[in-house]
Amino acid sequence: MTGSDGSQHWAPGEHILWRYRGNGTEDVAICRPVTVVQDTPELLAVWMAPGTECVRPVLADGTPVHDEPLATRYTAPRTTERARWSGTGVLKLARPEDPWSVWLFWERGWRFRSWYVNLEEPRTRWSGGIDSEDHFLDISVYPDRSWLWRDEDEFAQAQRAGLMGPEQAARVLAAGREAVALITSWGAPFADGWEEWRPDPSWPVPTLPADWDRTPAHTAP
Repeated sequence: MTGSDGSQHWAPGEHILWRYRGNGTEDVAICRPVTVVQDTPELLAVWMAPGTECVRPVLADGTPVHDEPLATRYTAPRTTERARWSGTGVLKLARPEDPWSVWLFWERGWRFRSWYVNLEEPRTRWSGGIDSEDHFLDISVYPDRSWLWRDEDEFAQAQRAGLMGPEQAARVLAAGREAVALITSWGAPFADGWEEWRPDPSWPVPTLPADWDRTPAHTAP
């Protein structure tokens, strides 16, 4: 369907790809097939089901990225591999212009665990999904409204490795502070009750297409 602003929107139940480019490149490093929950001019919500086959970065010898020492984590040669998402599913929420997305995690039995604010480039839409670039720094938010920074060491190392210059790092920090202000005021989406949401049990798990890394024709975010 087409929104009032002329942009294309996906219908609930459609399958799209949620992708991240490698930092400083146009190559896709992360690709996750997801099911659209809601797509309006104000919010894109998608569900990544347990067991979804995804693409993730690994070192050239197959070692998981986070097993590499921090000092060489962003300079060691990398490739990608296909792997199943382990654990429970993830609900992802993104407002078009926000330089972050908010992910919801549950324990088994649908006991809500936390929100996760993933700082990233505002997403770019294309016909098959959305693209972004991860900004290393993240925030965990808990049901009691407490919060804490995540991956500050990786954020610092990415700058030392030349993946992020001073001006971009300053913009990411400013975005993080803006997200913290939203958390402390308990604004959307934290106050919107998404932790009570449940996926349609009839939804099939999306499949990872063979051309998951195709170059899209970019449109407006």
